[in-house]
Amino acid sequence: MTKRLGLIALLALAVSLVLPGMAFGQEEAIDPAALDLELDNLWIMVACALVFLMQAGFLLLEIGFSRQKNVGTGVAKILVNLAVITIAWWAIGYGINSASGNEIIGTSGFFFRFDQTIGEGADAFNVAGADAMGMLFGLAFAAVSLAIVWGTTLERIKFSAYALFAVVFGALIYPIVAHSVWSGIGLLDDIGGKEVLDFAGSSVVHLTGATAAFAALLLLGARRGKYGPDGKPRAIPGHSMPLVGLGVMILWIGWFGFNAGSALATDDVFFAEVALNTQLGAAGGVLGASLAIWMMTRTLDVGMAGNGAIAGLVGITAGCGYVEYWAAPIIGLVAGVLVVYGVVLFEKYLDDPVGALSAHGLAGIWGTIAVGIFGSARLVGEAASPGVWYGIFGDADLGASLGQLGVQAVGVAAIFAFVLVTSLAAFAAIKATVGLRVSEEDEMAGLDIASHGMYGYPEAFIPQEEYPSGDHTPAVAGTPVAMPAKAAGKA
Repeated sequence: MTKRLGLIALLALAVSLVLPGMAFGQEEAIDPAALDLELDNLWIMVACALVFLMQAGFLLLEIGFSRQKNVGTGVAKILVNLAVITIAWWAIGYGINSASGNEIIGTSGFFFRFDQTIGEGADAFNVAGADAMGMLFGLAFAAVSLAIVWGTTLERIKFSAYALFAVVFGALIYPIVAHSVWSGIGLLDDIGGKEVLDFAGSSVVHLTGATAAFAALLLLGARRGKYGPDGKPRAIPGHSMPLVGLGVMILWIGWFGFNAGSALATDDVFFAEVALNTQLGAAGGVLGASLAIWMMTRTLDVGMAGNGAIAGLVGITAGCGYVEYWAAPIIGLVAGVLVVYGVVLFEKYLDDPVGALSAHGLAGIWGTIAVGIFGSARLVGEAASPGVWYGIFGDADLGASLGQLGVQAVGVAAIFAFVLVTSLAAFAAIKATVGLRVSEEDEMAGLDIASHGMYGYPEAFIPQEEYPSGDHTPAVAGTPVAMPAKAAGKA
């Protein structure tokens, strides 16, 4: 009996060892192509989450550069804009962006849904589960571009303008630009046999957002008090540099998803090269901006250092998948210098509280052009030519390299012109109908109380003790400011 029990125990032990091995063998038999697809989509999902995290970076950056009476509206703006562009992209934007249709717009993929046919002929496909990941990743990029638009408009734009322009931008303006460069059949995909190279969006995302911001600013005007009687700009400091710094760092971290995620695959771990170039570009931007502002003022301006990081990241975004490591900090450093001189120059004529025109506009232009200078033969592919650097100092054909540089410039000019015209038209229509700017009374009181009924920092404005009349009069810098009549009962 004892021997029989021992034999049974031995068999049970053998079974316990064999079954996991059989299960492991079954896992090994999984189709490698299916496993690659799963890994690629897992990486894109992680990258997508990082890109959506950038919305928090924009939120903190803009709140930090705002005065205390306008901080709460930044929260509502980010939430509403993200919601509006999500629906606009799902319903229309993705279809116009898709690799279908003609050189100008995509013509299929509207109201994105499972088993939908996108494209025609041999390139057509039916939407499956994995395709949702690509659609969502594209949405994250569109949302970043839209977030850039509003940096120039702080503290004086009507809240309704956010949602109205978000529809136009997410459904038409941004998708047309993205289709022209990234669809494979777009207008900027073949210029004299060469394609515009923009790996992750220096021009497609950042220049587009900055150009729309420029259009808004042209019609909106400056904040009250920004320019003195002599026309010279006066400083309106933001209320929190720590929030600005935290916003910059969140954007920096999110940028790894933005750039490295654009590799769209884990094959050969190429995304790691892109990630390292991203970090090197950002570092160059901080150093370039810090040196430039030090030479100009003999002080290290915190806001300029932060904008240097953003400019370096924007600058390397186009070339992060096309340049060798040594070129990345150079591209970032030049972007950092540009942002400082750009902010100083623009401030003489335009009230851009966060420096978006320079950090995203000038740096976006430079980053796209820089690919035509530093693009590596190892990385640019057959549809393009190495940069001018390799034409002069390497074995690349100089004429072909100059041609690529010209194509990059044409891409920048085309995107700027299209976005400026369409954005001006959209903002002009908003201004003529619902209005673009808040009243003078609301601007003086602050958008928090005027548009949302409560301050972002209530204790900074509402006295703790009760007035006999029950009136809570907000005070800014110790000076009572009349509350708008329509909001007086909400404080």
